[in-house]
Amino acid sequence: MRPSALRLPVLRLTALLVAFVGLAAPASASGDEEELDAVHHTSDGFYVDFAPFGHIELPRLFVVRRADGSLGFDVFGSSTAAVASGRYAIESHNEGGHGEGEHDDLEPGAENAEAGHGDLTVEELSEANAEEVLGESVEAEHAYDAVLLPVEGELLVDLSITRHLVFALIAVVLLLALFLPMAGRYKKGIGRTSAPRGVLQNMLETVVVYVRDEIAKPNLGDKHEKYLPYLLTLFFFILTCNLLGLVPFGATATANITTTAVLAIITFVVTQFAGTKDYWGHIFNPPGVPGFVKPILVPIEIMGLFTKPFALAVRLFANMTAGHLVILNLIGLIFIIGGMSATAGWLTSIPAVLLTLFVYCLELLVAFIQAYVFTVLSALFIGMATAEHAHDHDHSEDHGLDAHDLALHQSTPLVNGGAHKKEHERTVGTEAVLA
Repeated sequence: MRPSALRLPVLRLTALLVAFVGLAAPASASGDEEELDAVHHTSDGFYVDFAPFGHIELPRLFVVRRADGSLGFDVFGSSTAAVASGRYAIESHNEGGHGEGEHDDLEPGAENAEAGHGDLTVEELSEANAEEVLGESVEAEHAYDAVLLPVEGELLVDLSITRHLVFALIAVVLLLALFLPMAGRYKKGIGRTSAPRGVLQNMLETVVVYVRDEIAKPNLGDKHEKYLPYLLTLFFFILTCNLLGLVPFGATATANITTTAVLAIITFVVTQFAGTKDYWGHIFNPPGVPGFVKPILVPIEIMGLFTKPFALAVRLFANMTAGHLVILNLIGLIFIIGGMSATAGWLTSIPAVLLTLFVYCLELLVAFIQAYVFTVLSALFIGMATAEHAHDHDHSEDHGLDAHDLALHQSTPLVNGGAHKKEHERTVGTEAVLA
């Protein structure tokens, strides 16, 4: 390759590195700067963050019980508007004035007017209410970052739209935009009676075939077609959410424990409804176990039903959160050292940015791996529940296998060395495991 052909990629990489260093370089110390809080930036919030350019507040929806005992539904365009209305106040946790968890009973109109806030704008009134509640100077834009409570009555449910919910919905819209046109193509026969057309259809079909042949079939056997739509939905949704978190100003919905918990609960429900008589018999009447041991073993088996979805939820949540924390802390290291010495901060920025780029690439790989792991474990749990042993009792006796063990052995050939799988049915993943 000619040197001139290499010059352009090198210049682009150099420009990218300089841009990262320029953005990450420590600024001059001033009293108006905010400290970088990595946990805060990875957590959920009632706004979409475009720092340092600003933010967009999201609507706030509250189900409340009024002072007279009636139920109400309050809708505000933003947290700032909710505080400015005088009907909601920022929760106070400081020791002076109010007890922990209590909030100030601010009247919507009279007290604010008496305090000299009668002619204030929405932003100024929000700041004034926050100052009265917290007893300290709080900037108006911080209202969206606080817990809001009704001035009168009781908050029952906060249905407010959050940042992670927004990006989860964006993932849903993107998937619909991708797969609905693809479904239309397959209905016309493109990809069924003829070869797939276009880069997008070929890429999506490659992934779909991989999930079918390497995840669904090995774990679910003949029943894979029944659960393949769920597994595909699971894989593509998690993957899209993971990748959206790597986009500038994006947020990772799967870094929220509520999102991963919902996905794990759905897998749990599907698994239990798919359970066969052998599956439930192994839980409530473990075969081959002395009678006096069963009262101890049955509660353990029941606990095992819930530890599986718990592990699914925590694994995905922890892995997606950890990577973002590492990236933010590497960037934060520049500002910490830069606060001690500007020169040291500039020198630190170069290795910190290089490490950040490395971790960012690693996070891209993790996004695919975590989507695969969650999907393959879901398929494994469903396969264990749907496996049957209606035949080959003598085979189980010869090998010392009880009913459930044989069913599990048949349902998970990748784990069990490809047992009960004909040579021509072996997939690439099976060959890799057996090698």
